[in-house]
Amino acid sequence: MLPDHISEITEQAEEAKELLKKLSQIPAPTYHEKKRAAFCRKWLTEAGAKGVYVDDAGNVVYPYGFSVKRERGKGAHDKVRTTVIPDSACHTDPDDFPIIVFAAHLDTVFPDTEPMPYKEYRERIYCPGIYDDTVNLVNLLLTARFVTSHHILPKDCGILFVGDTGEEGMGNLRGVRQLFSDYSGHIREFYTFDLVYNEIVDRAVGSCRFNVTSRTHGGHSYLNFGNENAIQKLAALVQDIYAIDLPKGGKSTVNVGTISGGTSVNTIAQRATMLCEYRSDSAAAMEKLDTEFRRLLAKHKMKYDIIGVRPGENLSEEAEARRSEMLDKVSAIVRKTTDITPKRISSSTDCNIPLSLGIPAVCIGTCLGKGAHTREEYLVKSSLLPGRVIATEIVLSYCK
Repeated sequence: MLPDHISEITEQAEEAKELLKKLSQIPAPTYHEKKRAAFCRKWLTEAGAKGVYVDDAGNVVYPYGFSVKRERGKGAHDKVRTTVIPDSACHTDPDDFPIIVFAAHLDTVFPDTEPMPYKEYRERIYCPGIYDDTVNLVNLLLTARFVTSHHILPKDCGILFVGDTGEEGMGNLRGVRQLFSDYSGHIREFYTFDLVYNEIVDRAVGSCRFNVTSRTHGGHSYLNFGNENAIQKLAALVQDIYAIDLPKGGKSTVNVGTISGGTSVNTIAQRATMLCEYRSDSAAAMEKLDTEFRRLLAKHKMKYDIIGVRPGENLSEEAEARRSEMLDKVSAIVRKTTDITPKRISSSTDCNIPLSLGIPAVCIGTCLGKGAHTREEYLVKSSLLPGRVIATEIVLSYCK
């Protein structure tokens, strides 16, 4: 660890804020992260990073302490095969080379394709997506540059710095799914920088999402009164969903997010659709909710598609013990840097994928702020410096 890394971080405060402003102005709705990914790849390369690439899911990936060979098969639909090549000769078995991932997601929950308003007012910086997850992405980039420029090498492992796609909304965690497909068998621990540092995610919330369609014969609202109405049928299902007796143990929720359909005010609706979901931080509750949702869909004779599944955690005792060590370490770093002991919460994040695969994972933010997923989202300026220190300290804990 360099003794003056905090001084260097402090000296770069204005540069960091300028990078934050620039990145905030690059729209990145889920499934449209390409421009932000291109910016991050170029920025890392110009900062001295070698081997940065964008994968098939649109992730920006920077292998550090090792290199990769990527080859696509000869078929039109063949996937890229990623082979890990350790830098150190002491790793005689490349197939067993351990990798630690540090990620932050590229996408924002907002659909805007034009730059969003960025405003500084007193001790706050306002911009939709500013701390979910733009500032965390900035701190990931700056930390990657710090260890690269000072040639600080990982200890007996490789590091992947990743700006990942598809964390928000209907992205279905596609970026992290791709990462674990490409690096199957290598990733030992996973961190995502997301949201705020006064909270730390210690339990994954799983979810299942449905696109439900109601169809009827319909007709004229007066002449054919009495015919089935697709909206009314959907409304009856919604009522039953909210009447579900939620399982005990952990926290479980149901939600109907959108409803659309019908033709006009004087037409009996022939078609209506809705998006709905259930969530829980309990595997047993997830099973019960799945059974109940499918029972209600069958009862109301609804057609549906499952459009997204976020798996819950599936850790062995050994993996749970390692995650506990990671949580304690991160909590200690936050406490040492800010005098805040982060509250431990359940949430749905990029960590869901590794946790479902039995791999220890932790989600921690690198700022303070409020209003996530609203147009009034803001971060607190005074949290920028400690946030950078937190990100750097966590990465340095894996370095020589």
